[in-house]
Amino acid sequence: MAQFFHPSREDMSLTAVLAALGDPARMGIMRKLMNAQDGQNCGSVAPCNDMPRSTLSNHLRILREAGLIRTHKQGVENINTVRADDLEARFPGLLDKIMSLCPIASADHGAPRS
Repeated sequence: MAQFFHPSREDMSLTAVLAALGDPARMGIMRKLMNAQDGQNCGSVAPCNDMPRSTLSNHLRILREAGLIRTHKQGVENINTVRADDLEARFPGLLDKIMSLCPIASADHGAPRS
């Protein structure tokens, strides 16, 4: 079984976190995950219904490798959760501030609503 790479709290880079959050689709994924207490499977976090699975998988990998999310196996599903405690400890207030400043994404691949 393939293991997922998750950087340690100390190895989380501000540059990687900001780059990962710089994409509207990934912001949409983060919003969905932040609203899901127990995490969500990969299909449930897509910011739009027509996003190809390969694109969604790539977005999740970028978020995971930046340290924003944790992915674990639960049966046949991969469950994703926000690493809120690690992010708050490493970069206090950053995630909440970014999420409060960014507009809510619409269904068209995370583009901001006008």
